[in-house]
Amino acid sequence: MAPLPLLAATCLACTLAMFGTGLSDLRQMLATKSVENIQFLPFLTTDVNNLSWLGYGCLKQDWTLITVNTIGAALQTLYILAYLYYSPAKRPVLLHSLLLLAVLVAGYGYFTLLIADARTRLARLGLFCSVFTISMYLSPLADLAKIVQSKSTRCLSFPLTITTFLASTSWTLYGLQLHDPYITVGWGSGQPRDALPSHSILSRPVPTPRHSAEQLAPGRPPSSVACVTQQSP
Repeated sequence: MAPLPLLAATCLACTLAMFGTGLSDLRQMLATKSVENIQFLPFLTTDVNNLSWLGYGCLKQDWTLITVNTIGAALQTLYILAYLYYSPAKRPVLLHSLLLLAVLVAGYGYFTLLIADARTRLARLGLFCSVFTISMYLSPLADLAKIVQSKSTRCLSFPLTITTFLASTSWTLYGLQLHDPYITVGWGSGQPRDALPSHSILSRPVPTPRHSAEQLAPGRPPSSVACVTQQSP
């Protein structure tokens, strides 16, 4: 059964809005000419995820998946290139990027050359995408637990949380409409990882009040300000 055009458009709009929230990190890197307090790994893993689902969409001839993941992969690659340009430690970034490339080449060879049957290839690629997506989204739950314990939401992006919820809901309905368990489980798994910022927020020292003015120096984007953990009374 073909999905409703309105549902496909909703998936596209909500997911692109979710991916677009990473532009705040890009603006910070361009404004400060540094990668201070920004993590590289979320950009890299999300790029792998987008490229994997792009391959699945191409095999399935699903233009909603193709469009979303093409734009998503392009954005994540842009973030990676900006991070590489401004990062003082370029060697680890390059090594991780080359590892990504090697994984993609190996995956392409496996699914293209070693699996001849198209239906089997689609099923195995869908399973791989779902497992990788779920494991990626579950990775920051320890950080989320610390935020819950601190009873502070200052480190959470409200627009990102809303767009993540809408994207997950729309993709769940989309997968159910297509009777595709991989889309339903993978894209509709709640995406908790994207509800957390890509800033390294939990390992930063808490600034004292006398330093707060320095943290809010003119010309420094608010997103680069260290997030203060509020302990419950």
